[in-house]
Amino acid sequence: MLDKIKFNEKGLIPTIIQDERSKKVLTLCYMNQEALDKTLKEGKVYVFRRSKGKLMLKGETSGHTQAVKEVYIDCEGNSILFVIDQNVAACHAGYFTCYYRKVNKQGKLEITDKQVFNPGDKYK
Repeated sequence: MLDKIKFNEKGLIPTIIQDERSKKVLTLCYMNQEALDKTLKEGKVYVFRRSKGKLMLKGETSGHTQAVKEVYIDCEGNSILFVIDQNVAACHAGYFTCYYRKVNKQGKLEITDKQVFNPGDKYK
């Protein structure tokens, strides 16, 4: 499987995280080889945080980890889809999914989900 994956020139691959139960897409993140290896070995999602330039366990700060259930590679090998069991929420803004806003017909953002935790309680 790993020989089919094509990392970009920065050594990263876009990775979609989807919740197994709700089927909601939770986030788009990036993995490097180390993040992918640790994720597959441990069964919890690790990501490469581009803004911090380091490997991190998803939910490391909040405790809202993601247990891997299934792994898919797209037809060209240039993106990965992880189907996971989400503990509490995926979004650092306090929502279950990072896609909690939708663009309405007037072109304005609408919040479509309820906040499930207070981010101020987790991130200081």
